Amino acid sequence: MMVYAHKLKALYSNLRIKHKMFVLITIVMLVVSIISLFVQQFAFEVYDEEVYQQSAKSLNLSSSGIENELKKMERLSYRVVTDPEIQNYLISLNRGDAQYDHYVAIEKLNERLLDLGGLDKYILSLHIFDGQGEEYGVGAKLTRTPNERKHKIELEAAGKRGGLSWVSPDEHEHALVIAREIRSVPNLDLNHLGTLAIRIDIEKLFVDFARGLNQQDALFLIISEESLVYPREIPSWLSELKLNYAGETGFSIPSIGNKRYFITHVPSNYTDWTYMIVIPYDKIFQTIHTVKNTMLIMYGLLFVVIVILVLRFAKGITTPIESLNLKMKRVQFGNFELESELDKDFFPMDEAGQMHRNFRIMIQRINELITENYRKQLTIKETEFKALQAQINPHFLYNTLESINWMSKVNGQPQVSLMVESLGHLLRNSMNLNEPLIPIKREMEIVNSYITIQKIRFEDRLEFKNEIPLAMQGTLIPKLSIQPIVENAINYALEQMIGVCKISICAANTPNGLVLTVEDNGPGMDRGLLEDLKSGVIRPRGSGIGLRNIDERIKLLFGEAYGLHIESERHVYTRVSLEIPQMLTLERGESHV
Repeated sequence: MMVYAHKLKALYSNLRIKHKMFVLITIVMLVVSIISLFVQQFAFEVYDEEVYQQSAKSLNLSSSGIENELKKMERLSYRVVTDPEIQNYLISLNRGDAQYDHYVAIEKLNERLLDLGGLDKYILSLHIFDGQGEEYGVGAKLTRTPNERKHKIELEAAGKRGGLSWVSPDEHEHALVIAREIRSVPNLDLNHLGTLAIRIDIEKLFVDFARGLNQQDALFLIISEESLVYPREIPSWLSELKLNYAGETGFSIPSIGNKRYFITHVPSNYTDWTYMIVIPYDKIFQTIHTVKNTMLIMYGLLFVVIVILVLRFAKGITTPIESLNLKMKRVQFGNFELESELDKDFFPMDEAGQMHRNFRIMIQRINELITENYRKQLTIKETEFKALQAQINPHFLYNTLESINWMSKVNGQPQVSLMVESLGHLLRNSMNLNEPLIPIKREMEIVNSYITIQKIRFEDRLEFKNEIPLAMQGTLIPKLSIQPIVENAINYALEQMIGVCKISICAANTPNGLVLTVEDNGPGMDRGLLEDLKSGVIRPRGSGIGLRNIDERIKLLFGEAYGLHIESERHVYTRVSLEIPQMLTLERGESHV
């Protein structure tokens, strides 16, 4: 037995994760089913009340729609009996005018009845019985009222003395009738002129508003004082139902024959009707009872076993994943030294075990790439910077320029001498390769030497201003970072314009450090050219130290938060800002932030 148990454990440990998840989900579904049974056991006790509440809501919605339509009919009846034209026509008919006038009055009366609503959706016909016993009517389904029915309508309408009377369907008439006595209004004598009867298509009205209630196993009923209003006949399976719920609200579960029915009844707020829904109770609940009892027995026996298995399955799946997640969090905080820890962990060779192995290999490769890339970047940047500074042999040129300077002084050429001295100063400052950072003051000396040469070349067309405060001139900046920017301003601003080119350099403190700005009033750049310059597509003329190179040097020295920012507006200005941290030079040549 121990051997078989060990084999099964090994088989499970090496299963694919999706197979483990399948087993786990199966168990979870079983547990959820058990919980559902317990919830159902509790819910079943109040289910009758819930069924009643839902049935009552449905009844209220349907009855509200029905009663709204009946209220419309009531308002229609009031409009008809108080209509001046109707009253005049009835007065003429009751007076017994000439035959022609009598005919015209009938036609006008029928037309007026049609105008007032004789063809409404739920109206079968409109009838008026005058004082002489004559009947006039219009409508989609016009029929002559039987004398017995007519007498009943007149009698009930007279009993209301101008009020509304509801005449229920009977064996002679299947329509619901609204009856109202018509009395003379113009002279306020209230003489009897006739009786109005509105025949309502009760079948169509109830079918439209009770469509959701009449299902295959449910029946919608309307009763009035224990008499049936709708439908005309009760189905045979409800032949023993006693209609004794008039005016009551609630539900009951009576037994009719060998079956039980769930009956919800709600009285009308407008008429003396009571609305009812009859649902077969046993057909709905008996199956639920049987299934519930069976499942309770089965799941009760399996509950303890399932709990134990779920815990073991969950632990077997989640432990390797949680361990890998913990190691990923360590790497997230910069700890890449995980080889020794990973080697002592053991996991089966399923997907989780392969993830641990691949993660270990990935960390090793990342360490190698970081080290290799860092060394390459340092070598490339150092080589590029030295190559830019060593494009020509500064020693040879400096010695040659000294000779030219003395010859210019001897021959009385002060401008040539000044240009040579300035160029020699530029070369002297570029010879020292061991100073990547120099104070702003020394960088401005390089810039001034360059400006001196350009002023002799362009004379009054160049106007230069150094607006850097003395307090900031001790801040360290990368060597040869401002001079190339000024050189770009000469090349792209001064050489491209006819008037005076104004170049200014200023500095300002910010929360992140120091910002040096070189601005000119040259022709500027449009958006496309500016983007090309930022991306390095356009390479500057002159020394060859481009803006992109300066930006990369600053980012390499100080981080990605610092660098160059270029702004320009066509025919207005170009502004290049250099952002660096505030590193100040001390008297002993040291520095601090």
